Amino acid sequence: MQYALLGDIHSSLDDLTAVLEQISSEAPGAVLIGTGDLYECTVSKKKLHGQVYACVGDVIKHPFDFDAVLTFPSVYGNQEERILLITEQSEPLRDMLQKLPETVHAGEAIVIHGHQWKPEERAIWLDKHLPEATIVFHGHTHRSSYTQDGKNIAIPKDGIVTLSGQSHVINVGAVVESKEWVLFDTEKRTVRFMQVKKG
Repeated sequence: MQYALLGDIHSSLDDLTAVLEQISSEAPGAVLIGTGDLYECTVSKKKLHGQVYACVGDVIKHPFDFDAVLTFPSVYGNQEERILLITEQSEPLRDMLQKLPETVHAGEAIVIHGHQWKPEERAIWLDKHLPEATIVFHGHTHRSSYTQDGKNIAIPKDGIVTLSGQSHVINVGAVVESKEWVLFDTEKRTVRFMQVKKG
């Protein structure tokens, strides 16, 4: 079984389209799962002062046809949390965001956004909240990385990592600007870091 994990899209339709085209070419049978931050909230954390907006359309970047390509399940990210926090009107898009789970499974792996912990406290947070998870995929920082048994491992030039240790934490990178994603093969127990190259 193959899973294509992608996230931190931040409403970038062009970047998402490019990534989806590469997934369709490289792994047409893969199950797609989002790691959150699908949409870009236009109200920054610094500008939160208790205000509430009537509808989601007032606070998000929402390109035409963007929703039509979001055909895959996803966890919620901090952008979705903020959108829900500052809006109140029930509407289809808000209701959809409200139903996004904190975690989903990709085979034996767990997918989560990653804003739940401070970077330096990731291992502690995972041990406390997801003690059974031996493979965790996340995003949030917009930087792809691989950690095995608590040690940061350099991603090889071919992008392929074999999951040979006891615990694995994989940051899938960001779709927005970087056009990054990862392919998880449960039978081969490999993770392949992918990126749509410019030009």
